[in-house]
Amino acid sequence: MIKLLGVPFDANSSFLRGPALAPQHIRLMDREGSANRFSEDGSLVAENETYQDMGDIHFEDTNPERAFNAIKSTIANLLKDGTKVLSIGGDHSVSYPIISAFTGRYEGLNVLHLDAHGDLYPSFDDNPYSHASPFARLLEEGKINSLTQVGLRSLTEVQRAQIRKYGTQLVEMKDFKEDFLKDLQGPLYISLDLDVLDPAYAPGVSHHEPGGMTSRQLLKIVQSIHVEVGGADIVEYNPVRDINNMTAMVGYKMMKELMVKMAQ
Repeated sequence: MIKLLGVPFDANSSFLRGPALAPQHIRLMDREGSANRFSEDGSLVAENETYQDMGDIHFEDTNPERAFNAIKSTIANLLKDGTKVLSIGGDHSVSYPIISAFTGRYEGLNVLHLDAHGDLYPSFDDNPYSHASPFARLLEEGKINSLTQVGLRSLTEVQRAQIRKYGTQLVEMKDFKEDFLKDLQGPLYISLDLDVLDPAYAPGVSHHEPGGMTSRQLLKIVQSIHVEVGGADIVEYNPVRDINNMTAMVGYKMMKELMVKMAQ
């Protein structure tokens, strides 16, 4: 059974707070009953049948290093019995400790990063734990076998230099094709920043970046993956900026589709 974990932490955001509120809002989409509990392939996705909700991590304060340790140790403990973990909520900085914990479970872990942004800054605002830097940390430490970044449309020269340095696979949104899917390797971890979507489909994010994917394109990517998916996160949903829970519902739908893919 897949484990669901809320990560209500957004102190490493460079612009707006709000992603710490994401877990409760995504869960609300399941409880309120406006959508059913089935994925598009007909699989039931229900608590205590498909997944076990482990609640939220509790953070004593907003210290970045202590938050990193709390997230990593929590994920590592959840993985001990061989189950898979899907995390919801938080700014993208939480992916650094989460994926670090997964590398202890899966040798040669590969990462699919869906995002409008590269999140590859060596440091941002003098904070090495910034949500603009998680993949820089993972690449520096050699913790992952490969990184495929899809949907990017805001790269700076600093981030392009990082891509050249580490040899990551880049699929910018302006050149988007699905060819990268055939090159994905398992075991695979999926890190989904909801701002990979065009703001028209996901207004509830801190950084609006026009020119993104449609919801259908994102669903097709997840549904077309044919390697083992060991874990995933859904990050950067900001309920403060949402409209009528539109983005919360996108997050909930992607939660269901990711769980089905993880269960295969």
